[in-house]
Amino acid sequence: MADIALQNVSKSFGAVEVIKDISLEVKQGEFMAFLGPSGSGKSTLLRMIAGLESIDRGKLLIGGRECQALAPGQRNVAMVFQNYALYPHMTVRDNMAFGLRNIGMKEKDIAARVADAGRILEMESLLDRRPSQLSGGQRQRVAIGRAIVKEPAAFLFDEPLSNLDAALRVRTRVELAQLHQRIAATMIYVTHDQTEAMTLADRIVILNNCRIEQIGTPMEVYTYPASRFVAGFVGSPGMNFMKADVAISGREAVAVLGDGSRVTMNISIPDGGTYELGIRPEAVHVTTGEGDTKGEATVVEHLGDRTLVHTRLSDGTSVIALDGGRSQVAPGDSVALRFDTTQLHLFDSTGRAHHAD
Repeated sequence: MADIALQNVSKSFGAVEVIKDISLEVKQGEFMAFLGPSGSGKSTLLRMIAGLESIDRGKLLIGGRECQALAPGQRNVAMVFQNYALYPHMTVRDNMAFGLRNIGMKEKDIAARVADAGRILEMESLLDRRPSQLSGGQRQRVAIGRAIVKEPAAFLFDEPLSNLDAALRVRTRVELAQLHQRIAATMIYVTHDQTEAMTLADRIVILNNCRIEQIGTPMEVYTYPASRFVAGFVGSPGMNFMKADVAISGREAVAVLGDGSRVTMNISIPDGGTYELGIRPEAVHVTTGEGDTKGEATVVEHLGDRTLVHTRLSDGTSVIALDGGRSQVAPGDSVALRFDTTQLHLFDSTGRAHHAD
């Protein structure tokens, strides 16, 4: 295991800068996820760590050793790709052993490492099968096993579950979490799927437009998003946003929404003015009593234990609210909405977030 540090790294393809002066540190034994939309630079950043893309400026340290000028094979990291890239004519055992044989390791040592990987991945009974005899999830485990036998300082995963169906992604995600607990290795995981990042990672790096928007634990980036982008990108369904004119009244802020509704909150902002008010759907409740605002139900999603009610306010703003699993709300109904003001956020013109106290 080893810690990994990027210090002011940048990368360009021609005149296009794709990584812009990024610095971060992955702690020894940590599971870190790079999360962001397509084109945000997350896979390029991972490939720079692996040595598959050069670093134009800055430093890469793995276990305290500068590695930006080293070839991929000298960095002591192992990468697992989206494509399994298994040799179809070889058994699982030989697929795992292939790289070790190429570097001249003794067969006795190879056999021991493959046996250990099979035990860790709980696939001892599959070692003599060929890839065509395996499910998609089992093939991905073979690809991970091929990385494990190298005993690297760190594992790099580039969207490894993207080719699996929904049910298999869930099972394999659990297996990855269990694998990290068993071997306590340093892992970096690239994904555009926030569920994978939230459930697997110790910390998440949110990337946007080739820069870091926020680094934090899953609950930190969910509960206290640093920017309007993070607030909208993390969470399913996404955060509700409403235009608001905000005035400061003593230690409180009073927001007037587009439909004229007034919301009072304990939130510290430097000045009043025009903001976007943000609140997650689970903090907006359909109520039979007096609410903070009213809307018309447009779509009702019954999800068993809860119901998501999509509403439209009088000024046309869309707000998703939460109701009980036995909700009787139907499209076209007028509903009152109550906000949990402890979970309100304000976003200024730069996108910077201000959170309720």
